[in-house]
Amino acid sequence: MSVRLHALLTLCLTFTQGGCTYFNNHWGEWNDSQLQPTIQKLMKGYNRYLRPNFNGGPVEIGMSLDIASIDAVSEINMDYTATIFLRQRWRDSRLVFPGNESVSVDGRLVSLLWIPDTFIPDSKRSFLHDVTVENRLIRIFSNGTVLYALRITATIACNMDLTKYPMDRQVCTLQLESWGYNLQDVVFYWTRGNDSVKGLDILRLAQYSVESYYTSVSEAVYETGQYPKLVLHFALRRNVLFFILETYVPSILLVVLSWVSFWISQSSVPARTCIGVTTVLTMTTLMMGARTSLPNANCFIKAIDVYLGICFTFIFGALVEYAYAHFYTVKHHTIEDLHRELRRELNEYNWNGSILSSTQPNRSVETFPPAEEPADRQADSGARSDAGAEEPASSGGAGGLQSVKDASRRVASVFVVENPHDIDRRARTVFPAAFLVINVLYWLYYLFL
Repeated sequence: MSVRLHALLTLCLTFTQGGCTYFNNHWGEWNDSQLQPTIQKLMKGYNRYLRPNFNGGPVEIGMSLDIASIDAVSEINMDYTATIFLRQRWRDSRLVFPGNESVSVDGRLVSLLWIPDTFIPDSKRSFLHDVTVENRLIRIFSNGTVLYALRITATIACNMDLTKYPMDRQVCTLQLESWGYNLQDVVFYWTRGNDSVKGLDILRLAQYSVESYYTSVSEAVYETGQYPKLVLHFALRRNVLFFILETYVPSILLVVLSWVSFWISQSSVPARTCIGVTTVLTMTTLMMGARTSLPNANCFIKAIDVYLGICFTFIFGALVEYAYAHFYTVKHHTIEDLHRELRRELNEYNWNGSILSSTQPNRSVETFPPAEEPADRQADSGARSDAGAEEPASSGGAGGLQSVKDASRRVASVFVVENPHDIDRRARTVFPAAFLVINVLYWLYYLFL
């Protein structure tokens, strides 16, 4: 019984091994028969270290871009982060095969082929997406044309002019160059001109809108030679509505709030001082908040800095106006008190004098000058009038000097305050009118010039 069981097990193992061997050999033959005309045959004698047309002219490489997204535009670092689909096409005569079909190759086989050494010269950081595998595409056409596509996210430098921030317009570029092959080896060109770039028309950004874009072909000149270069230029217009709601409108409201003090009595010192100090501190906080998203150390005087400076000047001017008005109010009260005191003393003196005159009627007091004095005064005044008549004749420049003195007196009289309450009345008109005029000039300059 045991002998029969042993023989049965041996027979089963023999059939099993034979079946496995048969299927393994059949799978291997099927693999070889399918891969032979495409990969193994094309790779036979292929040297990926030599470019196509190695002994001939340069390789012409056509490029096209799809802009998937522009994630962030940073004014502090002066760069932008973009995700792009880069497609490159070139013809390699070593990869020609019969037929009119194309072969899509696994992206992991890119190490078997020659590919251009394209790079982004202004890139600060970049990486190739690799989920779930590296995002590469290789497609070989029957005439030897190779399509190589990949998805890249790169942070690219962009020199910005922030003079008109936030009404600015920035022109950024995306450059593509060859790292090691010069113009004798490789030539770059856009496959369809401006139509080679897709995605910018439908792109939606948080603070910007794409105004225009165009492509160009140029050369990069370095110490080691001249290299091919493709450039994508695109203009970004900043959306100013966000800044109007966040910065400009609060600034205007603070300026208007500072004018409320012009309608408050000058005797209410705590109320007017509180409004002035509160608006100044709030404006200072608003100015600091507007600078958080901007470079700290730069030579730009931005449009928003100019406007916030104007608003701060008006708010501070309202506080100074109250100090000026309060000073003249105190001075006016002091003069009135002095006049009142003098009138009181004069009344007391007159009252005492009348009492003395009534008690001493026989005492006389000489209050008039001698009779000869009027004649002397008339003679003196006549002499002065004659001298005054002769003075213009003798000196022609005295009249001009007198006119200058009169003009200076008129100018000085403007600043002489007779009634301190007139300061607030004038401020109610001067401050809003000046602020309106400056706003018109500001918006005309930064929006249309």
